[in-house]
Amino acid sequence: MGTTAATTGNNHGAERVLILSAGVGSGHNSAAAAVQQACEGRADIAEVQVLDVLQASTSLYRDVLGKGYFVLVEETPWLVEWGYDLSDAPFRRRGPLDPWTQANAMPVVSAIKRFQPTAIVCTHFLPAQLVATLIIRGSIDARTAVVTTDYDFQGLWLTSAFHKLFLAREEGRVQLTALGLPVDRVAATGIPIRPQPVEVPERDATAPPMLLISAGASGGDYALAVVRQTMHLRSSFTATIVCGRNDELRRSIESVVGSDDRYTVHGFTTEMPQLLRQADLFVGKPGGLSASECMAAGLPMVLVNPIPGQEVRNGDYLMEQGAAVRCNTAATIGWKIDQILQEPGKLQRMQEAARRVGRPDAARDVVSWLLDGPARPLIVTRAAQKTIFSASARRIVASDLTGSGALARLVDPADDSTVALLRAEEVDDLQHRYAHADGGLLLRRDESIVTLRRRTERLLRAVLRGDETLRVRVEPLGTSSVPTPE
Repeated sequence: MGTTAATTGNNHGAERVLILSAGVGSGHNSAAAAVQQACEGRADIAEVQVLDVLQASTSLYRDVLGKGYFVLVEETPWLVEWGYDLSDAPFRRRGPLDPWTQANAMPVVSAIKRFQPTAIVCTHFLPAQLVATLIIRGSIDARTAVVTTDYDFQGLWLTSAFHKLFLAREEGRVQLTALGLPVDRVAATGIPIRPQPVEVPERDATAPPMLLISAGASGGDYALAVVRQTMHLRSSFTATIVCGRNDELRRSIESVVGSDDRYTVHGFTTEMPQLLRQADLFVGKPGGLSASECMAAGLPMVLVNPIPGQEVRNGDYLMEQGAAVRCNTAATIGWKIDQILQEPGKLQRMQEAARRVGRPDAARDVVSWLLDGPARPLIVTRAAQKTIFSASARRIVASDLTGSGALARLVDPADDSTVALLRAEEVDDLQHRYAHADGGLLLRRDESIVTLRRRTERLLRAVLRGDETLRVRVEPLGTSSVPTPE
């Protein structure tokens, strides 16, 4: 667990932020590191820790989820795509964690309780699901953020309890609010990335375009094919190639380029932010973090060998915005790059599009919106989850649901935040027990045996937190189902 103590004059009442990630690829941990850096700049944060939940679990669990994923990507990409689409339905996965995950989560739960956070940021859906369970059980009392790390929203990230859900783009926010999530609990901030360099050496306008070629998390033969293709370009260029910690790949590429002074080959480097600012065109995979860093640097992309599912969808978005082109076969990569470099003004137009997409302040916005936001979590009842899942399968937006199956929200009038999302029939049950003279509800802690649905009772107790009572108003979802532009 990485720890940083922020410098403050008075730590009384200061925040303790725990960032939970999972080392499946590098993107989730990179986002966690970016959020950590954003925390270090705030005087109201006394301490921040980062925990990779896979590193705290058994080696078998870590290998299955981490290494196993990339084996599937390499050997059976069609299976990865099938699994992505299958799990994309909102709230397909409901209820408690499976026994194997629960057993491996015990060290993480212990770490959370030892640290006693006031805020938790999850940059992977595994810890997000775990934290939601702890909120429902009343085991933790911390503001919780779920931070997605790809441009398209994926259903596995939806949980039954959280304070704020942060998305990469506005379309994702529209998607979730159409499904039924309240607009006050969903924000489009972009994907958290490391701070951008303040000063970057000015490029020589007469110099040939610089290509930045990244091997990505898996690297290997495809990266070598990319380099070979660039050697046949008709356009003038220079190329910087980053191989990461893949020493075998680095040696292979150095052997291929030989003494060609157009090429500079790196292994692992901490200078990636500077390289992104110096380059004119990026060639590599559209991972969420890589793409976000490129866009923040105004660096358009030539997309190669995307992972089925999230990376393909990332690429679709970037191409839609005019900030990328995709190569579907290694044989055309050189031709595709030439098309960009030889068409007058095309590279400049792509760079302008990338700058429009970029969200360099996403990490700072995530921290600010979480810590300055509502103290009570949003609780989504099991019935509401089933409704959202069913409506999505029938391609019905939540605001069109009617009768007992419609969705409603409970609003805390103290800050106008939605504290629960439930079905209309569940509201009727609550009205019988907690009706208030003002037309709303007066929720109260009641340990007696009641006729109220047991699951609903348990979930709504999480809303009360340490309070004995809470007045809320009931609103139909339609009054808050259409998002306004941010």
